[in-house]
Amino acid sequence: MTAKANDVAAWMMDALAADGTLYQDVAASSVADRFGQDFLIINANGNFGLSKAVLAAFNKLSGDNVVWSKSERCWRFRQDYDLPGRQQP
Repeated sequence: MTAKANDVAAWMMDALAADGTLYQDVAASSVADRFGQDFLIINANGNFGLSKAVLAAFNKLSGDNVVWSKSERCWRFRQDYDLPGRQQP
């Protein structure tokens, strides 16, 4: 069976549920090991990131329950103090 973006997104949700946070560098490394480098990109900062297809699948799967913490470069579950929208400072 060939992995798809939805498979990667489901793994990301499981990892987030287990740890409470999912850091981009950890996610990229784990995705490369588990699913292959086809799901990675090199972003503008020269760091490995997740492909647009994976991020779209993850956003759809996680809905409004998960936010991206820009300062910490991680996904985490939404808290009462969070601003509207997915991206947080």
